Amino acid sequence: MSHAFSSLDELGEGHGFRKIRAALGVEAFGVNAIVFPPRYEGPEHFHDTQDELYFVHRGRIRVDADGESRELGPGGLFHASAATRRRLSNAGDEDAVVFVVGGKDGYVERDGHLVNPEVDLPRRQGLG
Repeated sequence: MSHAFSSLDELGEGHGFRKIRAALGVEAFGVNAIVFPPRYEGPEHFHDTQDELYFVHRGRIRVDADGESRELGPGGLFHASAATRRRLSNAGDEDAVVFVVGGKDGYVERDGHLVNPEVDLPRRQGLG
């Protein structure tokens, strides 16, 4: 599969995990969404090899990591290396949605190419 589309609503309902990777055929990294109920206290966990990046899409999340605690709202980001002990909890009175991307073995250098540079280069440069 070269590309796929979906939405959180298509991937499930209610609280819990939305398995994005399998549904969209992503093979290069792990990706899920989690819908937390109001005031949900998450489990503390860590990983053997997978770093994770969390993005708060909706609601307020409290992140506890290695003795530090911080609240993040929509647009908030949190990165944890694999062995970092962390807990994500819903700090609000409404559902919260978090996207989680995980992987290992590092960054792939920038390798993108414009299909039509004459048309698309000005568009790309317009983003800064």
